Amino acid sequence: MKVSPHIAAVHFPPISEVKRWAAERPDDGQILIDLCQAVPDYAPAPELTAHLATLLNDPLLSRYSPDEGLPEVRGAVCHYYERKYGGYLTPDNVCLTIGASQAFWLAMVTLCAAGDEVVVQAPYYFDHPMALDILGIRGVYAPFVEAEGGLPNPATIESLITGKTRAILVVSPSNPTGAITPPDVIQALFDLARRHDITLILDETYSEFIPGGGCPHDLFRTPSWGDHFVQVASFGKTYALTGYRAGALVASQQFIHHALKAQDTMAVCQPRITQHAVKFGTDHLDSWVAVNRDMMCRRHDRFRSEFMLPGNGFRLAASGGFFAWVRHPFSECSGRQVVQKLVDNAALLCLPGEVFGHGLEGYLRLAFGNIHEDAIPEAVRRFREFAI
Repeated sequence: MKVSPHIAAVHFPPISEVKRWAAERPDDGQILIDLCQAVPDYAPAPELTAHLATLLNDPLLSRYSPDEGLPEVRGAVCHYYERKYGGYLTPDNVCLTIGASQAFWLAMVTLCAAGDEVVVQAPYYFDHPMALDILGIRGVYAPFVEAEGGLPNPATIESLITGKTRAILVVSPSNPTGAITPPDVIQALFDLARRHDITLILDETYSEFIPGGGCPHDLFRTPSWGDHFVQVASFGKTYALTGYRAGALVASQQFIHHALKAQDTMAVCQPRITQHAVKFGTDHLDSWVAVNRDMMCRRHDRFRSEFMLPGNGFRLAASGGFFAWVRHPFSECSGRQVVQKLVDNAALLCLPGEVFGHGLEGYLRLAFGNIHEDAIPEAVRRFREFAI
């Protein structure tokens, strides 16, 4: 059976690819250290799961909700945004989605048609160009500049805008580098989008892991922000609900109105149990989130201090939140070759740089956020002692 040429040309999901290598690895007695997928290694708050348990016998829990989500849940999300961003949203600005990935799809199919262009900062989250390719939307990639920590450069991005450009896409904190785009740069990108009458799409999946928990930007305080700004959000990492698929699309009321046409044909609605989890989290778990943010900051600091000690052939190019972006020392090898050797010879699992952008074969992404702090020295020791 023939498949779409767009999807046939898209590479296989990288995490599935490398996890297969791990599954095929001979048992040599070493415990695999998984630095591949960025998921919290801790459970949701006990009070959240206890609350959900009280709802399981309610027949409504198994039924559809409105496509955009229950009004009381979207209202709770708006109150959360008031606390976090100091900006005022209404429930009509929010569509609850099946994870941030579906929010991104909704944004793309609402904003773009096949043949349109989106300027994407590299290194990018690999699911984004996969979606663009499947939809026939052309990604135009702003290059990674290691000396600038991989942060987006508004002048570079502006030079890539054409008459076909519909949006600028930035992830902050970055997946894969962990780098946090400063508020003034985000403002400059928004001003750039407004000047060219296009849209800034900001994926803030990891925004609750910015040290100190400060406001990531002031865009929601800007009058008419929704004319040129769309946010892709996630509560999955925030409340350790990744399997619940707890995402959101935040945009103007008009944009959400049109996005619901795709939502109804794609997913209908976020599951009610997920919506109740999101509401409980936004209502009650600010302090719990802060404790876990501080824990992740300690892991990051421990990882950096261990990794940057003299004698490590791998070099830290950028890091933050859940991630480290590392240059490997084997210039003759691709990232895939290095990753497979790390799996086979060091029982370390990570992702190759080339899945995050063209020409990035010399890098690896390490997701250290999902291993305990006491496992970090052993992970770093294996990198230090690794040789092909």
